[in-house]
Amino acid sequence: MYQDFGQFINGQWRKGSSSEAVIVIDPGNGKPLGEIPAATAADTQEALTSAEHAFSVWKSTPAWTRADLLQEVARQMTACINDAAPLISKESGKPLAQAKREWELSIDQFIWYAEEARRIYGRIVESRVPGGRCEVLHEPVGVVAAFTAWNFPVVLVARKLAPALAAGCTVVLRPSSEVPGSAMLIFECLRKAGLPAGVANLVVGATADTYEPLITSPIVKKVSLTGSTQLGQQMIRDSAATIKRLSMELGGNAPVIVYEDADLEKALDLSVATKFANCGQVCVTCDRFYVHESRYDDFVRGFAERVSKLKVGYGLEEGTQMGPLINPRRLKAIEAIVEDARNKGARIVTGGQRIDLNGGYFYAPTVIADVPDDALAIAEENFGPIAAITSFSSSENLWRRVNSSEFALSAYAFTRDPARIRETVARLEAGMVGINSYALAAAEAPFGGIKASGMGREGGSEGIHDYMNVKLAQIVV
Repeated sequence: MYQDFGQFINGQWRKGSSSEAVIVIDPGNGKPLGEIPAATAADTQEALTSAEHAFSVWKSTPAWTRADLLQEVARQMTACINDAAPLISKESGKPLAQAKREWELSIDQFIWYAEEARRIYGRIVESRVPGGRCEVLHEPVGVVAAFTAWNFPVVLVARKLAPALAAGCTVVLRPSSEVPGSAMLIFECLRKAGLPAGVANLVVGATADTYEPLITSPIVKKVSLTGSTQLGQQMIRDSAATIKRLSMELGGNAPVIVYEDADLEKALDLSVATKFANCGQVCVTCDRFYVHESRYDDFVRGFAERVSKLKVGYGLEEGTQMGPLINPRRLKAIEAIVEDARNKGARIVTGGQRIDLNGGYFYAPTVIADVPDDALAIAEENFGPIAAITSFSSSENLWRRVNSSEFALSAYAFTRDPARIRETVARLEAGMVGINSYALAAAEAPFGGIKASGMGREGGSEGIHDYMNVKLAQIVV
């Protein structure tokens, strides 16, 4: 499969020019899935040149034509869902049902932004100059360099491609080398849909050959990243010389407040399903739980009971609810977080160890109670199958504890009190807030964070504007 696709440059699949290969590993068994001849810096430069040439035509293509093409991409993706889901599962380790759902959410992105392409509205502002008028116009930024992470190998790609193409931009995408095949499937759908050559390009290879040429090139006018906060900080520094527009969805460490009046059964059912989806490797997942002392024991007990029933296994096995971590580095990181909690007096209620299964990178779904605020499980993003639970007695110092993290992507609360709902939404420091719900990621809603969790938004009507410049025309006749 990887040999058939490889690099997508100027509308064609081709092998990378490097003598080195990118080896893709199945995290469910630790075995190679395949390898890809890597792109060289020259390949990346060719992709950039292709995108630059295509931009002059694509930006002038009528919005309705761009919309029709994006709708066709969605149809092509719908037709191959049964082939796509198993590959996503094998590359990322997530259960097949979750992989299928991710592909469906990616289709939503292309459908939504096909519609948004037709709704790029400007404004007319009354001018104070006699006989004049002010026109506010929106124009595509130009060539976009997009970088995506491994935890959602298709929806992260779709979130960048769909709005960029709808806006009239051209793109060079560098997906994670751990899950490149999933991105390739989307690009094959772009090809089948008839996207003009050069409008969207894909390169896979070493950082020096694929990252550096993109981030330093004056051809690139905008950079979009989904990745770690550390990588985002580095990218800001690297792009400063050419003053690129940036949008970044970075790390998270989402708090969950469970008030004394919460529907406990609902909170538990939703929290367990959300926390251990994709083995906890989700930036907006619920990480740290602040439970009112009157419900604390029941919450911890109910959480552990539900977690103990989760089926951990290979993603393609029927009934699997949680798969492996993505690589051995994540295993070691999770072990360190759990050991830190133990050393600081927290109680491991369930889990807390590796699972020996088929040579894969499996860690037991873990519930830790009585976690102090300075433990890594609370203080930092764990990005794994760890639910850290602590208690609170009053709201006097709750907000300080909840908002103390440098991350501010998402936050959640469970309560039935309307007044408390309004106060909680107002006081939580986060780009997104869920009340009695974890459903934040949808094509029609803006997705993104504040503080160290990033800048810009993906999704919603806001998403397309991150790929557009605003131009004012003062016209006097």
